[in-house]
Parts: sequence; structure tokens; C-alpha cells
Amino acid sequence: MTPPLRKSPGSAIHEAWTAEDLRRVIVVTLGLAAVVGAFLGFVGAFDLADYPLGARLAYMVPVAVVTGAIGLGGYLVAGRLAPGLNRWLRAILGGLLIFAPIGVIVWLTAGLIPGAHITLSALPGFIGTSLVASVGMSLLSVAVNPGAQGGAEPGPAPAPSRFLEWLPLRLRSAEIWAVEAEDHYLRVHTSAGQDLILLRMADAVAELEGQEGMQVHRSWWVARAGIADARRGDGRATLTLKDGSEAPVSRTYAAELRRRGWV
Repeated sequence: MTPPLRKSPGSAIHEAWTAEDLRRVIVVTLGLAAVVGAFLGFVGAFDLADYPLGARLAYMVPVAVVTGAIGLGGYLVAGRLAPGLNRWLRAILGGLLIFAPIGVIVWLTAGLIPGAHITLSALPGFIGTSLVASVGMSLLSVAVNPGAQGGAEPGPAPAPSRFLEWLPLRLRSAEIWAVEAEDHYLRVHTSAGQDLILLRMADAVAELEGQEGMQVHRSWWVARAGIADARRGDGRATLTLKDGSEAPVSRTYAAELRRRGWV
């Protein structure tokens, strides 16, 4: 049944990290940790210079990846403990939170290197090196993940869009996934269903300003949160929404979508 039409005038989309952002941060952080581990193994950090290079690399790279994951956790915890800090100070705090346990972990596991004999007297040196490595790694990770803000308390959500005033009450607390032009009306796709409203597309796009979305076709505006899949074929892109609807992407907007990494 076609939803009733609305002629009279949800919640705003707000995320600290999207799943895609989190995946990217994890991959970049762990990849960077592996590179740093290889470097530390090569220079013989943590008093390991007397052992064969192959053994040092086989030990330091996986240890660095594990400690990189711990470091990412430290950054997130730092954001919870001090949400007002900028990302650089948060990285330093995160490094300070984790350097001691990481130093102990490296000291405890260094004995896995064939022929290694690590004594208790070496522990302070491990922890001291870990301090420099942990803080440096945290700062480097933030530098290569400029969008990383996870762990901080979410900032103020965008002001409720004026567009919400056009929706029935049952849809105003839903996520807006897309707006589709149908003759003189707009079909609004949301996480709570669809409805038709009497409004021009140009006016809808203007009233949706501030939301994470964009016009992708003269007949479609799509929110990033509403995209379930994106595919390209025959020189055209198509966005599949979470409700199964398909929004075509015109060449006019394709370059901007690619720049944003949506397709």
C-alpha cells in the first residue's frame, strides 16, 4: 500500500567512528606497528642486538603488532579519561598509559628468542625503551590517521534538520537513509519505513544541510548511513540502500562520491 501523503511540515545522524573508519584505523595502525617492529628488530632495540637478525625480526614484528593493538586501546581509553584533550595530547596520554605494561610484556616474551637469556636487571631498560616507543608510536599512528577521534566523548550532535518537520511523528526519530523524487512528491526512506511528502528536491537538499549525505542524482539524495552496498558497471554507479532500494549515481555527482570514498 502506498504510504499517505504529507503536506505539513528522527534523529540526526551522528557517529564517532563508522565501521569503515574503524576498520581503516585498525588496518593502518597494525600495519604501521609491523613496520615499527621490523625497524626495532633491525636496530636491535630492547638489548637484542646480539641476536641474529632473522630471530629479532621474527620476534619483534608480531610483538609490535600485538602492542600496536594495545596502543590503540590506550588511545581509546585516554579519550574516555580526558575527553577534552585534542588528539595529539590524547595520543601522548595513551602512550603513557600503556608503556609500562608493554615494556613488561616485551621483557617477558624476549626469552622466546632462541638463545636469549633475559634477566630481571634488564627490565628497567625494556620499560624505558617502551616509553619512547609507545609515545612515539601513538603520535605516529595519529599522524597517519588524521580522522581518528574515537574514544572521545561524542561532540554535540548536529542540530535537528529542518527537514524532520516535514515527516510524520513516527519517522522523526528514525535515521534518514534517502530522499527520492516521485513526480511532485518526495519519497523519504528511513530506518522506520517510508513516507511521501510534498516538497521540492532542491528545498529538501537545502534543509538536509549538515547531515552526512549528498545528492547523487537529480532525483536522489542519499545519506551515507543508509548505504548498504555500492557497485559500478557500464560506467555507472548504483547505491543499494539498507531497505533494498537502488539509487542511481549520475556522472555529475560520481566524482564527488569517489572523492569521499563512497564508491
